[in-house]
Amino acid sequence: MAEIKFEVTESLGVLSEGSKGWQKEINLISWNDRKPKVDIRDWAPEHEKMGKGVTLNKEELKKLKELLEGVDLEALEME
Repeated sequence: MAEIKFEVTESLGVLSEGSKGWQKEINLISWNDRKPKVDIRDWAPEHEKMGKGVTLNKEELKKLKELLEGVDLEALEME
């Protein structure tokens, strides 16, 4: 399997931190020397390991923002 090359070009923030120090982060990441995309995933301390995540291009990010603006957080039944 080919090695995946990545570079965190900008950290946008941390959403949460687990008990083992892993953080769910939103970053701009360049995958395999391509143009950076918004990426949401869990990272081990120092970014030595990563969990599965979601990578969004600009149009997908705009659509997600639009969808989330319409969400009534008080009506959601979740943690």
